Amino acid sequence: MTESSRTAIFLTGATGYIGGAVLARLLNHPKAKAFDITVLVRNADKAKILESKFGVEAVLGTRQEYDKIHDLAMQSQVVFQLAESDDVPFAKALLSGMKDRHAKVGDVPILIHTSGTGLLKDDARGEYATSTIYSDVNVEQMKAIPDTAFHRNVDLLVMDADTQGYARSHIILPSTVYGIASNALVDAGVSNPYSMQVPQLVRASLDRKWAGVVGKGKAFWPDVHIDDVADLYIVLFDSIVNNPDQTGHGWEGFYFGENGEHTWYQLSKAVGEALVSLGITTEAESTTFTVEELVKYWGSEHWVDRGTAIGWKPRYTSEDLFKSVLPEVKANLNK
Repeated sequence: MTESSRTAIFLTGATGYIGGAVLARLLNHPKAKAFDITVLVRNADKAKILESKFGVEAVLGTRQEYDKIHDLAMQSQVVFQLAESDDVPFAKALLSGMKDRHAKVGDVPILIHTSGTGLLKDDARGEYATSTIYSDVNVEQMKAIPDTAFHRNVDLLVMDADTQGYARSHIILPSTVYGIASNALVDAGVSNPYSMQVPQLVRASLDRKWAGVVGKGKAFWPDVHIDDVADLYIVLFDSIVNNPDQTGHGWEGFYFGENGEHTWYQLSKAVGEALVSLGITTEAESTTFTVEELVKYWGSEHWVDRGTAIGWKPRYTSEDLFKSVLPEVKANLNK
């Protein structure tokens, strides 16, 4: 990609929480006028809004339309994969399109794939804090993660594409993403403004009218604000384009998205305090979810080094995670 050339970008997950936040930033990028952005969406009304209001080419389809996904990837210099971390056939369709592009055009397309720090989870179930600290610059540690780990099946396909040389692969691993997203796509009714983990805990606690916690709540987990993790995708993209030799890819291309950590007890306590402030319960202290409740509501530590090395400067901390709980409770009360 040269300064004067146009950049064909294919982005999946545009109507989602992280995907929408990243797309909003691409649309506001200093070089946005040189981007030809294509997205895959299922909803025809949202597709119309994306095309008419935002100038994005919106293709109607699903993750199961593998030929369509192949062709969209083949037409693109850059693929942002923000839709699904565990769908092997979907990933293979994307990668086969990139491979065919490399064979036909001769360039090496860029892939920024979304995995998650669930890749590193253990079986603590809230009973203890892990002593293992993961670093995204520790290549041997990344390689040693078991093939059976969460998200690993797709991550290995992404790494293999880089090893074979037909894609320049990068993997971002968001942690507990929090905060209600605010951007033009949310305002237009296109993208989801809500995360998963915090609202799930909020909804479960609202249903039982008491804050709940898994086990003793001792397990630590990293966290990151939606604005910070969306910025990471753009910082990484800019670094790939402007400083490709200094930007890790393949096994040196894992980027943790985190800027703080919390215990699940701390988060559950914040939910309890929000419930008290709204008059829903009289006690902020959480109680342990029963096995039955866990079935009803739901069928490690990490060091981030690569992201900061390429200029990512997250602004929000774990204190902001706890402050974000009250707005989440209010939002779920209105549903």
